[in-house]
Amino acid sequence: MTIKVGDRLPDATLTQATAEGPRPVSVQDVFGGKKVALFAVPGAFTPTCSAKHLPGFKQLAGDLKGKGVDTIACVSVNDAFVMRAWSEDQAVGDDIVMLADGGGDFTRALGLEFDASKFGMGVRSQRYSMVVDDGVVKELNVEAPGEFKVSSADYLLAQL
Repeated sequence: MTIKVGDRLPDATLTQATAEGPRPVSVQDVFGGKKVALFAVPGAFTPTCSAKHLPGFKQLAGDLKGKGVDTIACVSVNDAFVMRAWSEDQAVGDDIVMLADGGGDFTRALGLEFDASKFGMGVRSQRYSMVVDDGVVKELNVEAPGEFKVSSADYLLAQL
């Protein structure tokens, strides 16, 4: 079943790259007691993700935080090393928390996975964005296949 507005995020462990190496972080650690703008991409370093999706959230980070967002988080079914390299490549800095869902457990628990095997990528996340307040989904924007409209930073900003 796909997560919907009003649902609480499922318990899961994601991974964040740190200077000391990969560190597990729970959904509660990331979303508990905070207003979070979360966006998910099918893959780090993929064309739309690198040219539009992540850069849009980086560019509008100040505006999102000005509307009460405490944290901006990006999740992808990639490992923490890839997410760190992508963060460095995109000069994300501290603006966006980059979260790896290496095994896709969080993505599957949300019901937002898709099989990208025909592209040589295996199971990945659908492209989406959401506003999460203390672990509860307040807005959810899932893209149609091949689209990039409703998951963008400016679309999410307009919902705040």
